[in-house]
Amino acid sequence: MRFAHQSEEIFAEHLDLFDIDWIYEPTSFPLKWGSGSIKMMFTPDFYIPSLDVFVEITTMNQNLITRKSKKIKNAQKLYPSKNFKLINEKQFYNFLEIDNLELAQKTIAS
Repeated sequence: MRFAHQSEEIFAEHLDLFDIDWIYEPTSFPLKWGSGSIKMMFTPDFYIPSLDVFVEITTMNQNLITRKSKKIKNAQKLYPSKNFKLINEKQFYNFLEIDNLELAQKTIAS
């Protein structure tokens, strides 16, 4: 599978290590419309069925964090029945450890 960024590949490897099923970029959510067409979409990196959560991975680049945070907030307003989570590289390195599966699941779910 080809990932858009190495951090996504590493996250997927960790999910596999914990035997957590995931789907890569399964759904795109329209966020902005205009002139009869969709002007902005949000495609979360992962969907984790067992936790019913869409996860967006980001690097530690503050511009990316800010932009993706805005998309997540907009998606949460437009799709309140869906669960979205933004995780940066530092966060998933800290909690996706083999002896912290329960913590990983709680962190992703919150």
